[in-house]
Amino acid sequence: MSAKNFPSEIHVELLKYGIISDPYVGFNEHTVQWVADKEWLYKNTFQFAPFFPEATTILEFQGLDTFCSVYLNETLIFESDNQFRTYKVPVSLLEGKNTLLLHFKSAKSIAKLLEAQFGAVRAGSTNLGDPSRVYVRKAQYDWRWDWGPELMTCGPYRPITLISYTSRIAGVYAHAHVSSSLSPSLEVDVLLEGAKAKALHVSISEMNGTVICSKEIPLESFGQPDEKHVMDLKSIVKWEFGKEDGVQLWWPVGYGKQSLYVVHVSLISLDSRVLHNHSQRVGFRSIRLIQDPIESPDIHGKGTTFLFEVNGVRIFIGGSNWIPADNFLTTIDDKRYRAWLTLLRNGNQNMVRLWGGGVYEPDVFYDTCDELGILVWQDFQFACGVYPAHDTFVDSVTKEAVDNVKRLRHHPAMALFCGNNEDYQQVLQWGGITELPARKIYEQVLPDIVAALTSSEVPYHRGSPYGGKDWWETSDPTVGDIHQWDVWAGKEKAYQDYDIMGGRFVSEFGIPSFPDMRTVEYWLDSKDVGKGQDYAQSKIIAQHTRAGNFERRFAIVMNENFRLTSDLETHVYNTQIMQSEAVSYAYQVWRRAWRGKGKEYTAGVIVWQLNDCWPVTSWAIADYFLRPKPVYYSIARQLKPITVNIFRTVIKNKANDRPRQFYEFGAFQSIDARIDVWATNSTLAPRKAQLDLFCIDLYSSWTSSETHVVDLLPNQTTELLSKRCPSPDPATGDQVVTTSHSVVVSARLRDIQTGEVLSRFSDWPQPYRFLEFPNPGLKILVSGDEVNIEVTRPVKGLVLSVDSDEVKWSDNALDVIPGDKQTIVAKGLGGRRVKVAYMGKEKSSFLE
Repeated sequence: MSAKNFPSEIHVELLKYGIISDPYVGFNEHTVQWVADKEWLYKNTFQFAPFFPEATTILEFQGLDTFCSVYLNETLIFESDNQFRTYKVPVSLLEGKNTLLLHFKSAKSIAKLLEAQFGAVRAGSTNLGDPSRVYVRKAQYDWRWDWGPELMTCGPYRPITLISYTSRIAGVYAHAHVSSSLSPSLEVDVLLEGAKAKALHVSISEMNGTVICSKEIPLESFGQPDEKHVMDLKSIVKWEFGKEDGVQLWWPVGYGKQSLYVVHVSLISLDSRVLHNHSQRVGFRSIRLIQDPIESPDIHGKGTTFLFEVNGVRIFIGGSNWIPADNFLTTIDDKRYRAWLTLLRNGNQNMVRLWGGGVYEPDVFYDTCDELGILVWQDFQFACGVYPAHDTFVDSVTKEAVDNVKRLRHHPAMALFCGNNEDYQQVLQWGGITELPARKIYEQVLPDIVAALTSSEVPYHRGSPYGGKDWWETSDPTVGDIHQWDVWAGKEKAYQDYDIMGGRFVSEFGIPSFPDMRTVEYWLDSKDVGKGQDYAQSKIIAQHTRAGNFERRFAIVMNENFRLTSDLETHVYNTQIMQSEAVSYAYQVWRRAWRGKGKEYTAGVIVWQLNDCWPVTSWAIADYFLRPKPVYYSIARQLKPITVNIFRTVIKNKANDRPRQFYEFGAFQSIDARIDVWATNSTLAPRKAQLDLFCIDLYSSWTSSETHVVDLLPNQTTELLSKRCPSPDPATGDQVVTTSHSVVVSARLRDIQTGEVLSRFSDWPQPYRFLEFPNPGLKILVSGDEVNIEVTRPVKGLVLSVDSDEVKWSDNALDVIPGDKQTIVAKGLGGRRVKVAYMGKEKSSFLE
């Protein structure tokens, strides 16, 4: 059969021919496992006519997945064994017809053969696929993960290019430097291959084509090529730019413009013709990973910072972890990559961490990050395993790292290369592991490559998480980064304890939820599912929920906070609100620990995870179809430049083990409550604002309000208020339980001059299972793409929706308080009616 697309993956081709069913629907994943056991052939016949008899011809394979024997005209020319490498193979072509044959072997089978040769090892929990995966340089999530299916792909998943030349520019590295005084400068390295040429012409221009600087450099000044006709030219230009040149710095989103420039290099022949052109886009920025001693201790002690400084500015990081956006990589087009990253940027996030069990993404990913101002944390591709370090493996990894560091190093968005994901943590987490052979890779090979190939040097971190007194100690909150999985997993603590479970940089944490109800209906829509499967404990829900022990873990966190329900749509909504409350609370309290220079107790929070690779119940903040969950919006509110927040401490009459925020009505009684109010300001200027504090009782007409003028310190947290929680007078003199158990406390920060609302937050009494949610008297007025919302009683978790993915909401999953009208923009709404769901009315419907 003919391949329908190129680049190609075998499952995608089989799907298009109807040979396999969609593995993302129903239970079909299990009916396609035979594909991984087979060997597959791709053949292409093409014509070739040489331009010059003396030309050099190469075939460049940008990505072969994974074990592939490549034949040209029935002769074996090379064999690939690494999905992450670019292979450049000199070839001799026939004039006229040539045949290229790709023979892909079973990575699943070869992994088991390698395991038999080198020994079985630990590779995470049983939810992370077969441990033999560690021996194969292939995307590790293909073997299954606790959010993804087992789909062992193969094929030429990235372009294959035929290149023929006499002389060419084989590589350009534009070093965009920024000095300590923030002055930009440029050096350019060029790699030439082939016959003699006359000169190189180098220029730098603005994106609109305006040339800032240019120069022609005679090649004779560099001597003769080596015996392979290669010239590796260093610093052929060194330009320093002054104010008169107008070169601007590149900044992360929220701190300035994403100024980009094009460095253009032309190779000039002996008779003054242009032989070859090469362009590379750059941005001028400095970046440092600062790990300095903490001046005074926090609740965890002193230790060191773990923070990113860009152009001399220390930046609080708020971001997401990224997994591949599909199990079938060839189906992700440029538009889809840009949509995902734009979603992240529009959610006020400034960093994406590319997790180590996927792939090094294509150029469009990093180009888009440059354009949007999203910093990139790039893991090398190792995840949750005891990887080998025998010579053949290390040699392959070395070539892989060189390929990808060279490809990515010029991007201004590139903030960190990281050795692995959770490989050091395996020792502490699982036990029985006394050594990691791949420490040689993480502590010698990779840092040496990054240091040698990047200038200005991109920071390197051995692993995530990493930091502690011993090489295997990854849980020390005072050093390096941590993955906080003792909520949901691990010790299964309450999410209300996130504030005392932070660290210097939290690079993973999260709680899963169901996706959009339309996404659930997508996987339900299969003839093999059968009727009566639309309940939370059904077989089909289990098929699309891959987290380990998810039934028990959901039961704990849901039972503690929400009322039980047998209705699937209500359950879906409740899990989404639970995720939204928990994850946004973590951003809220950990950002509070950004307390100024020398007291950056927490310098970054990166949620697990931004996206999904198939339709599934997972930790993602937007599902496979790019449908944001409520948590997406609550994180966005917590990452606004200016925020206001409230922490409520409920005082009980006895020592207890309950969350500090919970009101108790059993063995323990809640006798009082206090609130702390604070603001964060990520801008670099102080800000005067008005704090409006409004309290309202859910069960009576009682309210209380007060205002304060406050000064917000720049680039840090400012504590604003600490006081007893206002509440109605008790109905009787012998009442034991504080009446604050039904009081919602709302805070707003407003511009002191214009009255504009800078931030708002509502703190509701917990746990929510005890609350009787009142009828909010909800009024929604739609005008074009504007939605105006008013209530007469407080409403929590107001989710607005339409049956269309075209509408993009500026905000959603709202808490709305009487007297605080909110207006949001729903781009593409066009005056249509909207459906609503909220706590107390969890099933989405139109307002009557």
